[in-house]
Amino acid sequence: MPQPGEWIKSQEGYSAFVPNPLPPALEWTREIVHALSDADRAIGRLAGEGRGLPNPHILIRPFVAREAVLSSRIEGTQATLGELLAAEAGAIVDRSPEDLREVANYVVALEHGIDRLPALGLSVPLLKEVHALLMREVRGGRAQPGRVRTIQNWIGLPGSTPHTAVYVPPPPARVPALLRDLEGFLQDRSLPPLVQAALAHVQFEAIHPFLDGNGRVGRLLISLFLVDSGILSSPLLYLSAFFEATRSDYYTRLREVTSAGDWANWLVYFLNGVARQSEDAVDRAARMRDQLSAWQAELRGTGSDTPARVLDLLVGNPFVTAKYVSDRLGVARTSATRAISVLVDRSILSPVDSRQRDRAYCANALLSILEEPARLIAGP
Repeated sequence: MPQPGEWIKSQEGYSAFVPNPLPPALEWTREIVHALSDADRAIGRLAGEGRGLPNPHILIRPFVAREAVLSSRIEGTQATLGELLAAEAGAIVDRSPEDLREVANYVVALEHGIDRLPALGLSVPLLKEVHALLMREVRGGRAQPGRVRTIQNWIGLPGSTPHTAVYVPPPPARVPALLRDLEGFLQDRSLPPLVQAALAHVQFEAIHPFLDGNGRVGRLLISLFLVDSGILSSPLLYLSAFFEATRSDYYTRLREVTSAGDWANWLVYFLNGVARQSEDAVDRAARMRDQLSAWQAELRGTGSDTPARVLDLLVGNPFVTAKYVSDRLGVARTSATRAISVLVDRSILSPVDSRQRDRAYCANALLSILEEPARLIAGP
């Protein structure tokens, strides 16, 4: 296999890895071609589903939240999807504010990145802005939001040093040039887009340009690339669920690239994740729409359109409170309370706490669809 880069020995005696510029020399094996065909077919179907949604932004919202939770979980944050969505709706959540903030920052960072793509393109300045939002007011105080690192970092167990680390990224003096090379690669669309996304993710993680948050920014980079390249019109595909469910394989494949230049196994792994998560997203979205259609049919003839309008809110967040409904629909608090009561009577909503005032409710049927484990094998 070709060398993926060079190891530079520091004056302190540890070695840091400097990756070669992309793209590497690739051998288009049968396994890679088959995996790429499978992924292209699956993500094409997902793109078609996205174009057919009457209001894709509303349905995308819970999927973005799910991605935020799972990407943050890879880094050790313990907040659940239910806790994040419940907190957004104003429910009382038994989870540290720091955990919830880290996950909520991911949602804000992704949405900001999508909004800024037309102006900045997929560039280093955009990644800095995304990082600044991702790491805003997080614990630790050393993340330096939005700033490329000027000191050496490393990956390893708590208490490790560069001498005992699992991986030491490039020296800080090499990082700006490596990022410029990566930016040029992202804007050169001569490779199949999914292959390009796979290569770019590894390269970003190898460079590790920020003191903290590199894993999450690297996964955000995938979503931003798929939108910027026109593969998806909206950020409908998220790979953190696949990476989190196959975490050992994920880290092994990344290490095998930097240690041995094994791009082939990484590409097959990544493309399989794209295919499976595309199928997974199509399936979840279809089941959520079917459930909502059934509920809408059940509500016909109730005499008020407010309960049906609450159903529309549940697409974006299965948790509600009377205040949440009142604020978003612009209706009186009493109307919001009556609408929620109608949905409780029909077993669409269930209370999730014992408060008498502004009690929180959840559409458990929708939450269960969102919280199901990731699909790891091909569907029928």
